[in-house]
Amino acid sequence: MTLPGTGADRTFQVDLRGLVDLLSHHLYSSPRVYLRELLQNAVDALTARHTLEPGAPAGSFGIRLYADGTLVRVEDDGVGLTEADVHTFLATIGRSSKRAEKIAEQRGDFIGQFGIGLLSCFLVADEIHVLSRSARTPDAPAVEWRGRGDGSYTVRSLPASARPRPGTTVTLTPRADAGEWTRPAQVHALARHFGSLLRHPVTFSDTTGGGAGAPVNPEAAPWERTYPTPGARSRALAAYGEEVFGFAPLDTIELDLPAVGLRGIACVLPEAVPAGRRHGHRVHVKGMLLSEQAGEILPEWAFFVRCVVDAESLRPTASRESLYEDDTLAAVRDALAERLRAWIARAAASDPELLGRFLQVHHLAVKSLAVHDDEILRMLLPWLPFETTDGHCTLDEFSRTHRTVLVTASVEEFRQVAAIASAAGLGVVNGGYTYDRQLVHRLPEIRPEVAVADLDPATLTAHLDPVDRDTELAAAAYLAQARDALAVFDCDVALRAFQPASAPALLVDSREARHERTRSQLAREQEGGVWGDILGALRQEAPRAQLILNQLNPLVRTAVAIDEPELARTSAEALYGQAALLSRRPLRPAESSLINRSFLDLLAHALRKDS
Repeated sequence: MTLPGTGADRTFQVDLRGLVDLLSHHLYSSPRVYLRELLQNAVDALTARHTLEPGAPAGSFGIRLYADGTLVRVEDDGVGLTEADVHTFLATIGRSSKRAEKIAEQRGDFIGQFGIGLLSCFLVADEIHVLSRSARTPDAPAVEWRGRGDGSYTVRSLPASARPRPGTTVTLTPRADAGEWTRPAQVHALARHFGSLLRHPVTFSDTTGGGAGAPVNPEAAPWERTYPTPGARSRALAAYGEEVFGFAPLDTIELDLPAVGLRGIACVLPEAVPAGRRHGHRVHVKGMLLSEQAGEILPEWAFFVRCVVDAESLRPTASRESLYEDDTLAAVRDALAERLRAWIARAAASDPELLGRFLQVHHLAVKSLAVHDDEILRMLLPWLPFETTDGHCTLDEFSRTHRTVLVTASVEEFRQVAAIASAAGLGVVNGGYTYDRQLVHRLPEIRPEVAVADLDPATLTAHLDPVDRDTELAAAAYLAQARDALAVFDCDVALRAFQPASAPALLVDSREARHERTRSQLAREQEGGVWGDILGALRQEAPRAQLILNQLNPLVRTAVAIDEPELARTSAEALYGQAALLSRRPLRPAESSLINRSFLDLLAHALRKDS
């Protein structure tokens, strides 16, 4: 009797067609994975067969693929299935023979562990035919299983002669819309794509009538082979990297982590790439290609290499198209990062030519690493190139001639002062690029005799020569008119003498100063409002820009002698506009308008004078 308020246990109903649609659109990236899943099942079956028969000669069991345009067949000499196994594993979605308790301790030997791989075949076929015979019970009959996309299946026992040898054969009759993935040439290409590094022999034939078939994986991975000389090994690894990635590597770094059974190579890119761009790496698990886009296997700073690796202990996700983020993957990522650091260290210590070529291409990647890695910082900072007032050079070269190194906070500030600072004998580094300012400030850690300081307007103007008192007095009227004309830009005007004499004026104005003036202006405009109160609380004494006129320049000497007020104002505006253009910073609308107006006014004055 059922008690009130209780209910009978029920079983979930599964819409297999809906589940297949879910897998095809959300789990697997493409229908092509059906062949990988069939290969994976065959490889795992062979692994279990070798466990039963450990004395069997290597290569005695293999995998044979057939495709002739009307069917796709994968045949293996693996452990096979009994009728009970078929009911337990093939007819229950999510249950995998690799998770069976009796072999749980050997799970690490198998690629698949989720019990859904066979469903991927429904992406290209409406029916899956499986014929199997178990190697565990030699006298067991063969068993046939037919699964259909509507969720139904049939099982029957067949005489042992239906499959004389243990193993499994899976046959698919492709749908008409699946021809793109099941043509013989495509099946062969997919087999090579996914299975080129498999440890068991795999062959392909475009006829089911027999024959030896063409080998899919005729050679072991290049890092598994022996070579007569180290040079021959390096050339072979580089050739393999070029075959896989399509570029000739600048160098190849051999990767070997015995603790997780990982081997492979990292190929150093021959061209620079944007900072932080994460390349896809080619990852195999137990020989089977898992992903070509596994960016998570290396840290973000290692964007100067692309890797191809084969691992034993990395854990794939259910789709087997990416890696499961766990402690093992984190440890592998750290260990591979250490291998890349070691390669940089070896190049720095023993191959300066290679190091030079590497830094010329990938200095940005090394800078990003040096910011967080003290060892790389000490090793390579003096050799990294920077933009300086002496041109592009290394900090080691630059610090030999400049014991005090000044660094700007932005690219535009460097461009404003570079010519003037160079003529004044100041050593300035452009700190506006990614990582550069941080790294230059750490130079004293490597070169204690060098001092580093930020370049500010006061430092620069202190190195400009003052003019004599008489010259200052003679220019006072003009300077007053110039200050009045440029007051709208919060700009002061001063007269100095500096090189090069061809530069009529220097505009000293930092980004922070402009931001502070903008904030002050907004506070004034919002006076009395909520935002005005907030901005007023943040208000500081707004630093002013400074237009420094060069007394050594003939044009400036002529300008300061102008006694016509309107012409004096126009000339001051023109000098400000020209200095703003030379600074290469973005112009405000008012500055663009001033440049146009001053040019037209000077042109009109010249025309009136000529007439």
